Amino acid sequence: AELTSDDGILYGINRHNNSLILFDRFSLQNANMVVFATSGAGKSYAVKLEILRTLMMGIDVIVIDPEMEYKHLSDAVGGTYIGISLSSESKVNPFDLPRPMGQESSVDDIIRGAVITVKGLLRIMLGGLTTEQDAIIDRALIETYAKKDITSDADLATVQAPIMQDLAEVLEGMEGSGELVLKLKKYTEGTFGGLFNAPTNVDIRNQLVIFSVRDLEDELRPLAIYAIINYIWNVVRSERKKRILVIDEAWWLMQHEDSARFIFALVKRCRKYFLGVTTITQDVNDFLKSQYGQAIVTNSALQLLMKQSPASVDLIQKVFMLTDSEKYLLLESGVGEGIFFAGLKHAAIKVVASYTEDQLVTTNPEQLLEIEKAKKEFEQQMK
Repeated sequence: AELTSDDGILYGINRHNNSLILFDRFSLQNANMVVFATSGAGKSYAVKLEILRTLMMGIDVIVIDPEMEYKHLSDAVGGTYIGISLSSESKVNPFDLPRPMGQESSVDDIIRGAVITVKGLLRIMLGGLTTEQDAIIDRALIETYAKKDITSDADLATVQAPIMQDLAEVLEGMEGSGELVLKLKKYTEGTFGGLFNAPTNVDIRNQLVIFSVRDLEDELRPLAIYAIINYIWNVVRSERKKRILVIDEAWWLMQHEDSARFIFALVKRCRKYFLGVTTITQDVNDFLKSQYGQAIVTNSALQLLMKQSPASVDLIQKVFMLTDSEKYLLLESGVGEGIFFAGLKHAAIKVVASYTEDQLVTTNPEQLLEIEKAKKEFEQQMK
C-alpha cells in the first residue's frame, strides 16, 4: 500500500517501491501505536527517531525508560530526565488527583476514579486482596482523602493529596486491618519507604520528559511505572494538548492484571485528550497472551512489527492476520526492517536516519563509546 500523506513525519522507506512512508498518527481514529520486535531488531532506534521528528512538529513527548536508553537523546534536545529510584529526590505520589478541565467530571467521579486506581496499585503491592480486605481498603481510601478535606464539594485546584502514611494511619484505626497495616509498613517506613510516601515533586513542563526506572529492583518496577503513568494521566486530563506517551518494555505491566487493565483503560480513553500511547515490547508472547495486551493492539491504529523470533512469529501472524510471505518477511528482516500498519493499510518498511539523527538515537554500544570519547576530547580541548 501507498502510505504517503501530506502531513506528519517520516517513518521510513516503503521497501516495495522506495516511496516514503510519511504519516501523522493524530490523523487516524486514534494516535496509539504498538511496536513488537526481538532484542536488537531496532525498535528503540525507530521509536527514538519518531520522538525526534515529532518534537519538530511541536508535540510533547513523555517516555518511560526502563534501561536508560533515552538519556543521550534527552541531553541532546534539552529534555528533562527524571530518575525514579529508592534513593532519588524525585517522587511521584500515587494519591495525586487531576485538576479538572471545566465541568467534564464531577469531583465525586474524580475521587472514585482515584480510589479505584490506588486500589489497583495496592493490590499489586500487597500481593492481592481478599474480598474482606478489598472492602476495608475501599473504605480506608475514601477516609484518607476525606482526612485531607477531599470530598464531593472540594476545590481540586487547591487541595493537597494524601500520601501512603495517611492511608496507613487510617487503616490502623479500622477493625480487621491488622495484616494490611503490617504489609503496608514496608512502603511507609521499611525498605521501600522512599518510593511512594511523599508528595509529587517532579516538574514535567518540558517538551520532552523521560522517566528512568532503571535503578529500581525488578519487583518495584511495575509499581513505579503504574504510579508514573497515573501521574502522567492526571496531567493529561488537566490540560488538553497533543502529546505522545512512550512505554518501553510494556510487558512489565502485563504481568499483573491490575496494571494491564489500567494501561488498557488509558489506551482506550486517551484519544479524547489528544494523547497517543506507544507501547513497545520484545516479550511478544507475554504481551499478547494477556486479554488486555490483545485489546491494546486492537485499540492502536499504528503498528510496527520488526524482526520476530520463530517462537513468537505464529502468534504474531494470527493476531495481525499476516500472510505466510509476510510472516517470513518478519523472520528474515534485518535491523530496522519490518511491516508498518496504519489503519487498514500496511507496507514493508525500512527505518532510515540521517547521520546527525543516527548519532542522537543510536543504541549501538560501540558507537556510544566513540561518542563519549569524542565528547571528553572536545571538553578537554575547550579547557
